[in-house]
Amino acid sequence: MPTVRQNISYVYQRFMRGHRPAVKHLAKWILSLLAVALLLEVFLFNINYFTSAGYNTVNLNSKLNLQETADEQYKLTAVNHTLEFSNVNAAVHNIWLNFDYRQPAQELTVKIQFTDDAHRTYFDSTEYTVGVPNVNVSTLSDQSEYINLNTTGLVSNLRIEVAGDDVSYPIKLSDIAINARHPFDFNTTRFVVTAGILLLAFAFRPRSAIYRIGIVAEPRKSKAVIIATVIIEVWLMATFLFMGSNLVGVAAKDYNSGSWNGQGLANTFEVGGDNAQQYAELAKAMADGRLYLGEEPPQWLKDMPDPYDKGARDEAQKATGEPYLFDVAYHDGHYYVYFGVVPVLLFYLPFYLLTGASFPTAIGVLIACVAFVLGCSALLDRFARYHFKRVSLGLYLLLQIPLVVCCGILYLLKFPTFYSLPIMLGLAFSVWGLYFWMRGRATERPEKWYLLGSLCMALVVGCRPQLIVLSLVAFPLFWRTYITKKRLFTPRGAREFACLVAPYAVVAAGLMGYNYARFGALTDFGANYNLTVNDMTKRGWNIGRLAPALFSYFLQPPSVSGVFPYIQPALFDTTYMGQTIKEVTFGGILACLPVLWVLPFAKRILGMRMAQRSTRTIMGVIVVLLVSGVLLAIMDAEMAGILQRYYADFSFMFLAAVVLLVFIVNENLDPHSTAANLLMRVLLVLVTLSVLYSVLLCFVPETGWFSDVYPWAYQNIMETVQFWT
Repeated sequence: MPTVRQNISYVYQRFMRGHRPAVKHLAKWILSLLAVALLLEVFLFNINYFTSAGYNTVNLNSKLNLQETADEQYKLTAVNHTLEFSNVNAAVHNIWLNFDYRQPAQELTVKIQFTDDAHRTYFDSTEYTVGVPNVNVSTLSDQSEYINLNTTGLVSNLRIEVAGDDVSYPIKLSDIAINARHPFDFNTTRFVVTAGILLLAFAFRPRSAIYRIGIVAEPRKSKAVIIATVIIEVWLMATFLFMGSNLVGVAAKDYNSGSWNGQGLANTFEVGGDNAQQYAELAKAMADGRLYLGEEPPQWLKDMPDPYDKGARDEAQKATGEPYLFDVAYHDGHYYVYFGVVPVLLFYLPFYLLTGASFPTAIGVLIACVAFVLGCSALLDRFARYHFKRVSLGLYLLLQIPLVVCCGILYLLKFPTFYSLPIMLGLAFSVWGLYFWMRGRATERPEKWYLLGSLCMALVVGCRPQLIVLSLVAFPLFWRTYITKKRLFTPRGAREFACLVAPYAVVAAGLMGYNYARFGALTDFGANYNLTVNDMTKRGWNIGRLAPALFSYFLQPPSVSGVFPYIQPALFDTTYMGQTIKEVTFGGILACLPVLWVLPFAKRILGMRMAQRSTRTIMGVIVVLLVSGVLLAIMDAEMAGILQRYYADFSFMFLAAVVLLVFIVNENLDPHSTAANLLMRVLLVLVTLSVLYSVLLCFVPETGWFSDVYPWAYQNIMETVQFWT
């Protein structure tokens, strides 16, 4: 019997016999691209090393008027944190602030002023000019301590001030010098990212082989590449989530080590404050046989005639000094969780019963994200293989990547809180529900697939109730089979249809019972009893809120700047003369995701499909997706407000519609024609811009994220990208 090594050798030799030229060609290109990435890292990204190589460094320590410490460091204090040097009389190309790395890390805002041959006095910004901008320096980032200056001629006076109020003094400074030689810094992360971008550009170039590999014609090759792509996507998403360690809630020896209990490989801990523990507290309550949270509301809240008035609550809390739980449902003297209960039953309750600890919410978000990516890829593959015959591997990937990257889930990973979990899990159940339905439609005995599909779609209501609108896709999928052809009225058809309907009935019964036990109403999920920034019991529906919301969600252009990550919070203004619930957003999806610019051509493209096929299934699915997306945006705006995480509710619908529209166009084009080549080139540009926007959005500094909690570490990301500063 051959050994494992012999089997591997046999497979390798057999593969190489048939593919040796292609493998050699691919290996040559990969090595060439890695060499280019290496050259870029060594020479371009380290340009400061080469430009400063000839500088004559001048140490200014002797001119410092600062108190010295016992370990020969200089101390900046709240009283004395300004350094001023007169009669420098030298050309100054940069400043090196060498902070002691052994002190507690922090990010400092440094204000620099100078006089030179063009300025006899210190200058600041005016109505018509911009002065020297403040610069952020991390005491733990060597690269940020080198600050390039653009002076004119000789510098006479130089002033350096640590600005800002949120500074922890004293600050230890080891050295200060001008015209310092910038150290060489080979940044492995930057090299890997650069190599990855180059490899992506090579893989998706117009003449790439992936456009000649058919999904149907070459299933092995295509599936192998698709699986590899999904693995890379999941790895990147997991890496991004764990980067924001302050929101993860998992500690180990070398990760969140300050919260590690020293026992076992890892332990969980609470993050996000009391308000973020709702799901964990509900799991504990359920384990004790209760549906309300264990914390007792203060008596003043119970005595209030209208506990949902935030202003009145804040006044009562200020007067009594007794806090209350924010953003939970309050009803009949108890706190409840109004968020969908399925995440608790799926993650928190089993975890608590097994370990006695609280389930880390971020891990649940990641699990749901992985399930969503897998479900999206499987669903897209299903359409490509069984409903369209000309889809190439290149086209599949050009559509799969924006479908999973641009639908808003990256923002949910950025903030993997209990707010994000129901949305992420609802999306995951939705795509798998659609996949199981599609799988059932193609089999002779679809009952088990219909049961699984409908169960997933029904569980969406227990996660994110408004996502139930995706169940409307069932009408175009099954109407023709069970209504038009009257299969419903046959014994077998009735059995299949029962499998479609039964999970909805079972889940609905469970959720209605849950609602009735809490609030005395079958369809009351408790959102109206939310102790939030406005009185949800009186919010109602107002058409005046729609215009600003739909503009923000769909049409608002992105706000950009010239500094990484370039995207800025979008401006917001409204003529609605009432209270608008609004958090920071970054532009509408139709303006920021160019891949959606296919949608204006939807009517013409659907006409092509109608001329090609007698059935209207795909057309119906596209129409339902678009209508569902608009309905979801309206529901979110009316029921809650305008929030960036809500983009994940409806973005998937529009992106999925674009996928099907592009499939239709591709099906009607000769793959070797000029029109087909033009489609791929245009699509590549649209996808690149859409993905770029979505990725950059991940790194926009926001309150509560990594950039806010660890600004000194976030500065390393800035220095990695802005290598020229």
